[in-house]
Parts: sequence; structure tokens; C-alpha cells
Amino acid sequence: MQIIHEDLLAMVEAMPAFPQGVSKVLDLCSKADCSPKDLVSVVERDPVLAMRVLKLVNSPFIGLSQPISSISHGVAYVGMNTIKNIALTVAAIGMLPRENKANFDMDEFLQHSLGTAAVCKRMAGLKGVKETNSADYFLAGLLHDFGKVILVRQMPDQFSEALEEAQKKKLALDAAERMIYKIDHAEIGAVLAAHWALPEGLIRAIRYHHSAGDLSNPSLLEQIVMAGNLVVHRLGFGSSGNYYPAELPKSIIKNLGMNIDEIISAIGDTDSLFADAKAFAST
Repeated sequence: MQIIHEDLLAMVEAMPAFPQGVSKVLDLCSKADCSPKDLVSVVERDPVLAMRVLKLVNSPFIGLSQPISSISHGVAYVGMNTIKNIALTVAAIGMLPRENKANFDMDEFLQHSLGTAAVCKRMAGLKGVKETNSADYFLAGLLHDFGKVILVRQMPDQFSEALEEAQKKKLALDAAERMIYKIDHAEIGAVLAAHWALPEGLIRAIRYHHSAGDLSNPSLLEQIVMAGNLVVHRLGFGSSGNYYPAELPKSIIKNLGMNIDEIISAIGDTDSLFADAKAFAST
């Protein structure tokens, strides 16, 4: 079954809406004149969102030297962009369908997504990205595979077929998807990210997380998301349903100055990193 553009847009539109508080945060942060005070006011009006944002701000992923007890302090310490990304993280995790007709293990999928987010954030630091900007790498890593969530929700039988075809023929899952739908989860995820009005750089990182090596001048974010995904596959943390991922292209290895094994070595203690990811999922 080929997925045409109109069908894809309809599937994206059918995704659950963000909670009102998260929608207000995203709308506010899209405005050039958004102030920290305005952001604090919006988050604090939603007690559940405020509580979860504070939990995540104080998680090991953020790595603050002292606990944060208020949203205003959180904005001051980590910045508005990080608070916005944390709110979006809360919303994205909340829309995962734990029970689904495709019998796709969403707990394993979430671990893979969070593991990729953590690795991308760590890699960004290794490449000299400032801490205030590393939240974008975390979010891109978290959302890179969310096109699969649309397929699980809207086309469970066809997604199951792609999973089976990939295993039977020992194909990368995105290749099996293109055989069946003429499109893959990376393209679908990029349409979802655009629907959420996410920044263009993040949309592209999702779109090209399997094909950044084909781009003439891939951004650091695009390269790190592609590499981070493959690192997590290599380490076997969680599962995205892709059991035969492609190799990291030589061009990306050259640009990053590291292959997958060297990235794993540079990251250091991945056991604690992934333990933090499991804890993050339960916040």
C-alpha cells in the first residue's frame, strides 16, 4: 500500500493533541518577544506539567550541580529553549500507545529513543556544543523514530508487515517500509515534526537520520542523530524494531572524526547513561 501525501497529512492530523499547557509553551516560545517571565507563568498555570518539568530539570540528563525547586529557577539555570524542549519531551512520551494492534513494544521503543537522546546530548558535548544548546540534540534523538508511532497508530497491519519483511529478508526497517509504502518512518516523522512547528534543523535531523551521509553538507545535528541512533543499536539498549541497521557512512565518520566504536569509547560509562534513561522514562 503506497502512502500518498494526503493520507500522510490525515494520519498526522489524527495524532493526539498536545496537552493545553504544552501547546501554550510551544506557541509562546515561537514568538520573538517571548520573555522568561511569560514562560514561567504559562508553565506554572499547569501544575502537572510544572511538576514533570521540574522532575526532568533535576534529572541526571540535565546534570545541574544543585536541585531546582521552581520553574523560574529552572528557566534561569537552563534557559527557555531547554524548558520548551522538556515540555515537548513530556508530551511526546505521553502519546506513546503502550497497547497497540501492531504488538510493537513501546517500552522498548521508548528506551531506544531515550538512549539515543542521551547519546546525542553526550556526543554534542564531545563536539563542543554548549550545554545551553545540547537540549536540541536530546530532543532530536528522542523524536528521531516517532514516525513509527504514526504507523503503529494508523497502519498497524502494514507496519507489522514491514517488521516481518525486514526480519525475513534481513533488511533495514526503513528499506522494508519503502518497499511497502514507498515512504519510510524518517520521512513520516519529519512531516509530524513540521506539523508540531519544530525548528527546521530538527525536522531535517529526523528526516535524514538514516541518510545524512547522502547529503552534500549535513549539519552537525543531522550527523550526530544518525550516529547516535547507530550507537544505541550497537549497544542493544531498547529496541526500535530495526534489527539490521545500516553502517555509519564513511563521510560521517570522517566529519565526526570517530567511527561507532570510537564514539562508544569517547562517551564513557554507557551503563550509567542508560540507567539514567530508564529512570527518565519513569518520571
